[in-house]
Amino acid sequence: MIGPMQPIVVLGGFLISAESYTAMLTSLEQLSGQPASLVAVGKPEWLLTVFPFAWARILDRVAAVVCEQASRSPTGRVTLIGHSSGGIMLRLFLDDRPFQGRCYGGRRWADTLVMLGSPHTALEATPLRAMVAERLPGSWFSDPSHIAGLKGATLVQYISVAGDLALDDPDTTATARRLAPTAYRKASGSAEGPGDGLVPLSSALLEGSQAVVLPGVAHGGAFGRRWYGSQEVVEQWWPQLKAPGVPPPR
Repeated sequence: MIGPMQPIVVLGGFLISAESYTAMLTSLEQLSGQPASLVAVGKPEWLLTVFPFAWARILDRVAAVVCEQASRSPTGRVTLIGHSSGGIMLRLFLDDRPFQGRCYGGRRWADTLVMLGSPHTALEATPLRAMVAERLPGSWFSDPSHIAGLKGATLVQYISVAGDLALDDPDTTATARRLAPTAYRKASGSAEGPGDGLVPLSSALLEGSQAVVLPGVAHGGAFGRRWYGSQEVVEQWWPQLKAPGVPPPR
């Protein structure tokens, strides 16, 4: 087995069905020898995420799954994986400070965060994404000065996985060719790539994180045949993860 030997918790992307992650979960379990759980979020709930309370509801579910899996983990921790918007929300989940009356402090149970095609920066960012970027700039909990004195103070490994998709590739869909120029422009100011068909590299690579750039990989199945959750693509980025650190204090 390769990668962290601890349970995996996945938060998917905006409006993407649970079925889309089946191959990813299976591949992760085979590679890690550990259970991989998807946080259940329905499409109506995603549509409400323009509001802070909807983020909190989803993060409440993340907390429940993380706590359950951490209690069974050989390291006492879990590995977090967020696809697209899920990666932004998991950055907030790690924080100890209150959000909508909750203090999640997820970094006490998670020492690794993998972000798949997450739009970390954008010229036209939504208010909540902009809030995360301002509140937790870059790979916040990878900096020792940001966890000093905090309970269960352990550094978090941040990994940004970004696709570099050629829009003229035969496997690239018409959807990607149509949406990419506008999406790239809103994020970076330029309609040109590189990017995964929705999120440009400049947005997906979080400052201070370990960068993994995958040629020919699309944002999702609607954008290309090979995307972050495809078996052969999971087999590319999962081995980049390091073994977990010291188990949390009991």
